[in-house]
Amino acid sequence: MNVIFISNFNCILVDFMKAKILFLVVVVFLQFSANCQSKKINGVSFVSSRDSINQTHIQPVITVNSNHVALMPFGFIRDLASPTITFNSTRQWFGETENGLIQYAKAFQKQGIKIMVKPQIWVWRGEFTGLIEMKSEENWQILEKSYEDFIVAYAKSAAKINAEIFCIGTELEKFVLNRPQFWEQLIRTIRKVYKGKLTYAANWDEYKKLTFWNQLDFIGVDAYFPLSEKETPTVTDFEKGWKPHKIEIQQLQKKFQKPILFTEYGYRSVHFNGKQPWKVDDIEGNINFQAQVNGLQAIHNQFWKEDWFAGGFVWKWFHAHEKSGGKNNNRFTPQNKPAEQLLKKLHSN
Repeated sequence: MNVIFISNFNCILVDFMKAKILFLVVVVFLQFSANCQSKKINGVSFVSSRDSINQTHIQPVITVNSNHVALMPFGFIRDLASPTITFNSTRQWFGETENGLIQYAKAFQKQGIKIMVKPQIWVWRGEFTGLIEMKSEENWQILEKSYEDFIVAYAKSAAKINAEIFCIGTELEKFVLNRPQFWEQLIRTIRKVYKGKLTYAANWDEYKKLTFWNQLDFIGVDAYFPLSEKETPTVTDFEKGWKPHKIEIQQLQKKFQKPILFTEYGYRSVHFNGKQPWKVDDIEGNINFQAQVNGLQAIHNQFWKEDWFAGGFVWKWFHAHEKSGGKNNNRFTPQNKPAEQLLKKLHSN
């Protein structure tokens, strides 16, 4: 009788232990899933200014639940065929220099916000950087040396501040396609001074042409894809427009087995904002807050739940929050618009 009782007790104990183990496995799985969701990059592209920043400038970023900021020091080129980049000059705004980058980064890091350093080139009169192209081999070599000096200097700065991500270039299509060996060597050089994650910010019509994605940690896309020709596209309209582009993005992701990062994304608060979302030169246009909200909602619906998608940096966010955006603004910033409240909600999910 005692033997039977002990045997039954052992069986019950084994079943109890199995159930307990199964419960723990489920708990761990749910926690892992939650952590995966929380690790999405909910970033803003923080615009450099003349000034240093403090908690007043950082709090609005915290309020919209952003966990990353892209900080953007600048270098300058005279025209599309000029080979020399000027950077870290006393003539630049503070936020565009190395000292400004470090001050901004440390201020954000004190609040637990992570950093992507994204050095960018500005061509005189605002001409598109993707068209930078030299007219001689001599000038190509000068440009390569100048660009390497520029980007490695900021890679060292990124290492100094322990930035999580470093972007090696932004929308430089002709430079990249004409000089592939230089870019492959440049990545190796950057790896020697910076040990964090690397990406490149490819324009929406450029990202499929690049061959060096296997050397980077993220496939970076500035996601200004044409999605709709309607005056006020609905969320459904935007999502329908995303379908062919999303298929192509996924194909590239599978080819290189690297997560996709939207190094820039966003929509103007203006009529027809899904037609040519990259347009920044035309300041005219009827204000349309609903179109901006619908575009942001759709891009999150389509990408933020995908396990191969790392997240993104909304374009763009100014340091003087109380003076930015607002009811008369038809530009990209979501600040002081319905889009700001939407981002706060989306970033909290």
